[in-house]
Amino acid sequence: MKHLEADSPIGPLTLVGTGDVVTGLYFPNHWTRPDRTAFGERDDTAFPEAVRQLKEYFAGQRTTFDVATRADGPAFDRAVWAEIAKIPYGATATYGDLAQAVGGLPHEVGAAVGRNPLSILVACHRVVGKNGKLTGYAGGLKRKEFLLELERPPAAERGQLW
Repeated sequence: MKHLEADSPIGPLTLVGTGDVVTGLYFPNHWTRPDRTAFGERDDTAFPEAVRQLKEYFAGQRTTFDVATRADGPAFDRAVWAEIAKIPYGATATYGDLAQAVGGLPHEVGAAVGRNPLSILVACHRVVGKNGKLTGYAGGLKRKEFLLELERPPAAERGQLW
């Protein structure tokens, strides 16, 4: 296991993983951030492709990520994360939408979304409450709002719909 901290417009991002596979991307004060002792050694040269793609994303030059990731968790959580990964750049889905897709209840989906270990790479900031209301985000609502604004114009204006 190894980790690095990458600068971003929303604060330092901690990327964690093994080899070239990213298994976690966390914000400072992340709600579900594991204990730092589980991150392994700091390696400022780790995950160069993920860091490059994150920089492109924040510069508005990238709308999808193509890096090796692995998210460990219960089957239900993994199903929710797989649905989140289908939400296109600039679009949003509600907890209810995801609950319908995976066969759970919105509050169960909300808990699974909160446990997503791959923030931004698996774009849980695109999950919103009813009527588009911004609700909880492991990195805080200001970060969620920043990321949603970064992805404007809306997907509908680009011909993409969820």
